[in-house]
Amino acid sequence: MTIVRLGYVAMSMELKNASPSKTMTFAQFQKIEDREAAINKLERISISNLENTLRLLRHSAASAIHFYRLTSRLIPLANHEALQDWDYMKPLKGLLKEIGAFSKENKMRIDFHPDHFVLLNSTKKEILLNSLKTLKMHYLLLKGMGIDPTHRCVMHVGGNYKETEQSLERFIENWMDVPKSIQKMIMLENDDTSFNLENTLYLCEKLGIPLVFDYHHHLAYHQNPRWEENWGRIIETWKYSPLPIKMHISSPKSAEMFRHHADYIDREMFFTFLKAIKGSVLQIDCMIEAKKKDQALFQLMEEIIKIGNVEIIDGSSFKLL
Repeated sequence: MTIVRLGYVAMSMELKNASPSKTMTFAQFQKIEDREAAINKLERISISNLENTLRLLRHSAASAIHFYRLTSRLIPLANHEALQDWDYMKPLKGLLKEIGAFSKENKMRIDFHPDHFVLLNSTKKEILLNSLKTLKMHYLLLKGMGIDPTHRCVMHVGGNYKETEQSLERFIENWMDVPKSIQKMIMLENDDTSFNLENTLYLCEKLGIPLVFDYHHHLAYHQNPRWEENWGRIIETWKYSPLPIKMHISSPKSAEMFRHHADYIDREMFFTFLKAIKGSVLQIDCMIEAKKKDQALFQLMEEIIKIGNVEIIDGSSFKLL
């Protein structure tokens, strides 16, 4: 028996006027002549993003959803070189604590997926340093929420630079410059163009990092199509994690646009994966990466309710029998 929990990413299609990623460009910031007023506006946007995050968590709890990915765009310009003196955490402390307390009270797993420009295997020192600043911001937000940052940030390996082996080794070299507190926060995901499951497993096993298996990415880009042969190794990367194993599920938009995410989840495709892993783990948390966000989760659950060999637990969870 395996418990499956579904989650969704950042935005809700059901909850109106609740964007957690309102932003402000540096060009807009510069147009405000009074710097203090410009920073105050940045802080108001950040507060609005966190207030909407709390609304999204309440919406999720009301829908019995226990897994949610926070947007990495909560604080606009947080790491901009011209704003190094801005203590962005100070005005957010109360809201961050409230978000953390609510997630704990409702037994919700929340985490991050930093943007693609966060590259730990970059050939450029300045990109690595900026990536570490961004990861530190994620760490501070989690600490501000009172949440253990361990295994709360999933990342891709990074740039391939048309040299897979050298890029993997550069990741290992640069990893030595990553603070231990940040290292503990990281999970790695196989991608659909550069680093396949075997490449990512190599790093995860060597460095003790959990691997978040992306089934759709694997179908789009693989060395060995039989991912099941490596499933035991994937599970093993999670043996020291305080959290259940996690994976990503999405569906191709079309045969011609296979790598692009569809609006909803193909139930048959998802259950092909689930049937293969049934009984191998007690619980698996599946993050839905679909254009329709929470609506995709609700529709998938409606379809799952209609089939046999499952026991529905609540609005986002079920047991594979």
